[in-house]
Amino acid sequence: MNHTFREWVQATRYWSFPVSVMPVALSCAYLFWQGGGTEPFLWENALLALVGIVLFHAAGNVLSDYFDFKTGVDNEQAYAVPNLVQRQFEPKEYLRFSVLLFLAGSAVGLWLTCLSGWPLLLIGGLGLLFTLAYSWMKYRALGDVDIFIVFAVLPVLGTTYAVRGAVVWEALALALPIACITLSVLHINNTVDLESDAAAGMRSVAMLLGREASVRLYLVYQLLPFLFVTLFVCLGWLPGWALLCLLAVFPAWGNLRKASGYYTQGREALLGLDRQSAKLQLVFSLSLAVGLLIAGIL
Repeated sequence: MNHTFREWVQATRYWSFPVSVMPVALSCAYLFWQGGGTEPFLWENALLALVGIVLFHAAGNVLSDYFDFKTGVDNEQAYAVPNLVQRQFEPKEYLRFSVLLFLAGSAVGLWLTCLSGWPLLLIGGLGLLFTLAYSWMKYRALGDVDIFIVFAVLPVLGTTYAVRGAVVWEALALALPIACITLSVLHINNTVDLESDAAAGMRSVAMLLGREASVRLYLVYQLLPFLFVTLFVCLGWLPGWALLCLLAVFPAWGNLRKASGYYTQGREALLGLDRQSAKLQLVFSLSLAVGLLIAGIL
């Protein structure tokens, strides 16, 4: 089949990229604040880290969709990406595209390792391993653990090492609010697809909890990031300007209202919340990053 560039980009589920881009951007902003704007900052390494994680994220998305289709998780009854279900793409095209993206991401990672040091190879290698293992782990109710590691812990550690030449462990405070929003994207998607996932033999946290309790957990995921940042500011782990992220309360409130509609409208009320949660990650993280940059300048 012949496909346009736009169709290939859509196959990556590009709308989800804020969950991988923002941990890198936030880590850079944190380092800028911590250094008071005076310590050396390797912007070229930060840019390479950004490109590398997006390539791995895209590769992981495509590979996950491939396995979901092959195992029957994605079908006409599921709230799934339609490309494979509706035969707009052939499965082998997805597999080849995923391999190509993984190779490109690995090339960027090796380049960045040469610039910064071998420990980054270990961090990147773990990221690749957990990305490849995601489809296996989500069948064992470990998908959330995988996502927490790949999209919160490792990006923060990898970015701080690439930019500063050493892991800045204190920056892991960012991993908790980041992870809550990212996990909400995965969790609400799994909550919508409980029946089709169960039929395909998949296990998820949403499946273990049931839909009603899963909706409540989603509501908690939307609130926790603001509580974490407020707590960290009180503890002195983050500057007061970090509270600029409270601007994201408005889109979070919209998500809370929509999710609460489940109790009157049922499953249909939850459709689209995965994309809206990814948008929340963008707004929350950008406002937090701006706050950190202002604190670094002042």
